[in-house]
Amino acid sequence: MNVLIPSALRSYTERAEAQASGETLAALLADLERQYSGIRFRMIDEQERIRRHIRIFVNGAQVHDLGYRLDASDEVVIVQALSGG
Repeated sequence: MNVLIPSALRSYTERAEAQASGETLAALLADLERQYSGIRFRMIDEQERIRRHIRIFVNGAQVHDLGYRLDASDEVVIVQALSGG
């Protein structure tokens, strides 16, 4: 499935979109990690939760559960919040 990558993570993928597969969000992120070593740690913390500054949307709806079931036709968008002052 198509995964849109935020600019802050493009140093891993070298492009704005990536192709990955998985029956769940966790499996999809594992596939991204297999292809782009180190990217998963930037999105998932040590407690296996989505990091606070990361938002993941599947077909436009925000997903919080790594066990969320995916379909091969889904579009996944990863958004990284920016901060500063």
